[in-house]
Amino acid sequence: MKFMKLGTKADTFYTEQATRTLISEIAADLVIQINDITYLLHKFPLLPKCGLLQRLCYDSSDSESVSLELHDIPGGEEAFELCAKFCYGIAINISAHNFVSALCAAKFLRMNDSIEKGNFVGKLESFFNSCILEGWKDSIVTLQTTATLPEWSENLGIVRKCIDSIIEKILTPPPQVKWSYTYTRPGYTKKQHHSVPKDWWTEDVSDLDIDLFRCIIMAIRSTYVLPPQLIGEALHVYACRWLPGITKLKSSGSSVSQTEESKEKNRKILETIVSMIPADRGSVSVGFLFRLLSISIHFGVSSVTKTELIRRASLQFEEATVSDLLYPSTSSSDQNYYDTELVLAVLETFLKLWKRMSPGAVDSSYFLRSIRNVGKLIDSYLQVVARDDNMQVSKFVSLAETVPSIAREDHDDLYQAINIYLKMHPELSKADKKRLCGILDCQRLSPEVRGHAVKNELLPLRTVVQLLYFEQDKGSKATSSHKLPKAHEILLGAKDRAATTRDTQSKHSLGPTKEALNGEEIRERDHQQKTKRSDGKLALELEKKMVIRGDIEETQSEKARVVRDESSSSGKVKMVDPKKMIRRARSKSEHGVKK
Repeated sequence: MKFMKLGTKADTFYTEQATRTLISEIAADLVIQINDITYLLHKFPLLPKCGLLQRLCYDSSDSESVSLELHDIPGGEEAFELCAKFCYGIAINISAHNFVSALCAAKFLRMNDSIEKGNFVGKLESFFNSCILEGWKDSIVTLQTTATLPEWSENLGIVRKCIDSIIEKILTPPPQVKWSYTYTRPGYTKKQHHSVPKDWWTEDVSDLDIDLFRCIIMAIRSTYVLPPQLIGEALHVYACRWLPGITKLKSSGSSVSQTEESKEKNRKILETIVSMIPADRGSVSVGFLFRLLSISIHFGVSSVTKTELIRRASLQFEEATVSDLLYPSTSSSDQNYYDTELVLAVLETFLKLWKRMSPGAVDSSYFLRSIRNVGKLIDSYLQVVARDDNMQVSKFVSLAETVPSIAREDHDDLYQAINIYLKMHPELSKADKKRLCGILDCQRLSPEVRGHAVKNELLPLRTVVQLLYFEQDKGSKATSSHKLPKAHEILLGAKDRAATTRDTQSKHSLGPTKEALNGEEIRERDHQQKTKRSDGKLALELEKKMVIRGDIEETQSEKARVVRDESSSSGKVKMVDPKKMIRRARSKSEHGVKK
C-alpha cells in the first residue's frame, strides 16, 4: 500500500497527564480542548494554515492567550494532531488507513489552498486521486474507513469515488489485472497459477461493511458484465467471512452465547445477502442455500427471507448431496440431532413446483429424472438420520411418506434405511415397528434385497410373511401360466378333499385284499394321495394370504381347529405353530436362493 510523507522535523509532542504539548522555548498561547485532551500550542504556526482558527482568534491580540473547544472535529484528537503536526512541519505519514480522518479534519479546520498555497487539503486530495484511487487495496481500505465518518465521507465524495474505482477494477478482464490482491482459496498458490482467477476480487471486497458491500454488488449486477455465478461466489465469500456457523455447524449450541446486538447484525447481513442472490438458477449452490437456511432460524430472520430461501433451495434440490442436508437442529423443542423439518419443508416445496411444471412439460424424461434423483437423495438422507438415537418414528415415516411413489424406482434404499433404524433402536415397540415397515412395498424390492429381508429377524412377523408370499407368488407365476383360484375356493376345495381323504383312509383301514381291488380303485387311491399333497401346499398359500390381510390370529385358530378335527379320528391332537411354519418357509427360501 502507498503512503505520503509530509514534513521533516522530529516529533516533539509529548503527554503530561491529560495534556498534549511539544517541546518549545516559546510559551504556549493557544489552548485547544478536544474531548478529554488539552493541547497547549502556538498561534504562529497554526493560524496561517487554519481558516477556522483565524476566525475564532480574530478578536484576540497577538500576545493574548486563547482557549478554544473543538469537540466536534471529525476524527477526534488523533485527526487534529495530524493537522497540527503538519502546521509545525513535523514529519507525518498519510496512508489509506488515516486519510479519511485527516481530510475530514483538514476540511473542518479549513486548511485549503485559499488560506495558504500548498496547504494540507490540497496535498491530501492529490494523494487521494493519484495514489489511493489508482490502487486496489488502497481503495478498499479507504472505503472501509469511511464507516467511522459516514456523513463527512459521503459529502466529500470519498465513498462515491472509492466505489467507482473498485467497480472499474472488478470489471477489468483478469489478464489485465496487474495489482496485488488477496486470494487464499485452499490449494491455490500464485506460483503454480500464472493466470488471474475470475473471482480474484471477492475476498478483498468481503472486508467491507454490509451496506458498502451491497452498493458494490448491486452496481456490478446493473452492468450485466459479470456472470451470475461470479456474483453468487462473492456472496458466498462474504457470508463465510461474517456469518458464524456458515461454513458448517458443529452443534446446535455453537452460537448460543451471541448477544442480541450481534444477532441483529447477523440477521441484517443474512437478509441482505439473500436479497442480492441473482435470480438465475445455479448462481449459488444448493448447499450454500441450505447453510443460509439452517442459521436463519437462529438469527430470527423474517418469514419472507425464509420462504425465499426454501423456494430457491427447492429449485435446485435435485443437485443436492446428503452432506448438504446434514445440519443440526437449532430448535430448543426438537430433541433430534438433525434438522429434518428443514429438509421436509424444502421437499414439500419441491414437490409443489414439480407437480405444477411436469404435466405440460415438453421433456418429460427430465422431470422423471429430477424427481428420481430427489427420491434417492431422501432415502440416502434417511439412512444417515436413522442412526440418530433420538429420531422419532413419526418424523422418519413422515419424511419417507412425503416422497411420491414415482420418485422411487425400487424400495431397496428405503429398506436399508429402515433396517438401520431397527438396528439403532432395538427397544422399538411392535406398533412402531409395524408403522415403520408399513411404508415398505415388498413387491418393489430386488431379489437380492428380498432374500436378505426374509432372513432379517429385526422385521416384524407380518412383513416377513408378506415377503415370503410375494417371493413364492413370483416364483409360481414364473412356472405356471394358469389363473390361481380365489382364497375362498381354495378353502372349500381343501375341506372337501380332506373329507374325502378321511373316508378313503377309513375304508383302507378295514384291510381290503389285493384281489378285491380292481384297476379303477387303484387309480382312485393314487389320485387321492396326490390330492392330499396338493392340499398341504394350498393350505400354506391360504395361510400367507390371510396373514397379509391382517387375520393371522383367526387363521391360526382355524388351522388348530381343523387339525384337531382331523386328528380326532386317530385319537391324537397335533398343534400348529405359525412361527415354525415361518422358519420352515425361510429355510426353503434360503435353499431356493442358493440354488
